[in-house]
Amino acid sequence: MLAVEMIAITKTFAEKVIANNSISLSVKKGEVHAIVGENGAGKSTLMNILYGMYPPDKGKIQINGNEEIINSPARAIQLKIGMVHQHFMLVPPLTVLENIILGSEPEKNLLLDFKKAKERVSQITSSFKIDVNLETKIENLPVGLQQRVEILKLLYRNAEILILDEPTAVLTPQETNELFNTIDFLKSEGKTIILITHKLNEVKAISDTITVLRHGKVVGVTGTENATIESIARLMVGEDKIYEEKKANIREKKLILEVKNVTVLNENSVEAVKDVSFEINSGEILGIAGVEGNGQHELVEAISSIRKPAKGKITLNNAELKEEHNIAHIPADRHRNGIVMDFSVAENLILGREKENLFKKDITIDESKVKTFAEKLVHEYDIRPVDIDIKIKSLSGGNQQKAVVAREITKNSDLIIASHPTRGLDIKAASFVHNALIKESDKGKAVLLVSSDLAELLKLSDRIAVIYNGQINVIFDADKTNEYELGLYMTGSKVKNE
Repeated sequence: MLAVEMIAITKTFAEKVIANNSISLSVKKGEVHAIVGENGAGKSTLMNILYGMYPPDKGKIQINGNEEIINSPARAIQLKIGMVHQHFMLVPPLTVLENIILGSEPEKNLLLDFKKAKERVSQITSSFKIDVNLETKIENLPVGLQQRVEILKLLYRNAEILILDEPTAVLTPQETNELFNTIDFLKSEGKTIILITHKLNEVKAISDTITVLRHGKVVGVTGTENATIESIARLMVGEDKIYEEKKANIREKKLILEVKNVTVLNENSVEAVKDVSFEINSGEILGIAGVEGNGQHELVEAISSIRKPAKGKITLNNAELKEEHNIAHIPADRHRNGIVMDFSVAENLILGREKENLFKKDITIDESKVKTFAEKLVHEYDIRPVDIDIKIKSLSGGNQQKAVVAREITKNSDLIIASHPTRGLDIKAASFVHNALIKESDKGKAVLLVSSDLAELLKLSDRIAVIYNGQINVIFDADKTNEYELGLYMTGSKVKNE
């Protein structure tokens, strides 16, 4: 029996961007169904339609054989559909229990019945073997447990169809294994799981069926056992092979960045970075591995002159770091810190660089120079669509990220800070960003790469520093460690000198 059938779904956004072009999707009851594809292929749009976030322009949806109009998440929940978004929808100061019942609180005599709520949630945690302390505040939980809380929210609302959007994007290998155990158990209990992911090894490990989207259309549906990672990738990108740069060996190296005994406070004046020291030489990529919330954010802000260190010293090219230093910074959250959604592509490509002589005509901005520069970058960095005058919010996430990478790399700084530069990107877009970073490293640039993707760190980095609880736990040569070992240091299960 089909739990979900989406028939000829079409969705067009402003400026005639066709996200879904007559897509049909069939998901069997009790299976793990993976949806894969490049950024802009239409995966998230399709699932947001199923969850009632967007109305389709055309097409129909059947749930358990019945045609339904899903015009809101509330209606989706009534139909026992739930969704865990890539960016969690939790309230950090509230407890686990409070987050789970928020919006669906049981009442007794017009008052909140916490006892009844706790009994029901405890029963769910026991039934589905999801172990988490209900009294702990969300802000004190690691990311892996926060994700389990999101899943518990769906189960509390009796979800039978669970949509998971990039569920392992910020998890350690150990947390990923725990999530897969949870998915397997949910499946054994008859739940239907729809998985959006870019990690093809995980698709092979956990799914039963794979649907591949490209340019808003279905280009392949296959049983997982009949597919290989190579065959899935080929369907996703429409090519047999993706070109990958190889790092050159820079013989003459000079010190570019030195971080010496640096301590950084967070917004609450608590030490987020504690007495950290490291160096990066020209032509070197230093990776920073760590579970989010262990000081990476504050460290990057200190090196990029956004936050002043409380103690210690940071030097760039042997000079003390100052705000006016030219540093290329690819931020972790492009929407908040990297682009202005209502600006055009061209405007975003010179964002923060408007005062450079490259774009000036007397005291004003020379629009013709901006146009020439923007068109050059759009061509060189394969930013699509090629229209530099449309608003950047019309572009897919991968193309928005290419625009940020293009703008920052062309600053021609000796130091590039890349924070989670490929998070949420597909194979082709991620490979493009990887190649761009390698090319700059080969030119003698120093690169600080902060990422939760351990495979990415191992692939690109010369050395990898693991940050835990605000301190550098250990620094490895990248070719002398592996994902499992890094995961142990990231969670504090191992510490240096053990």
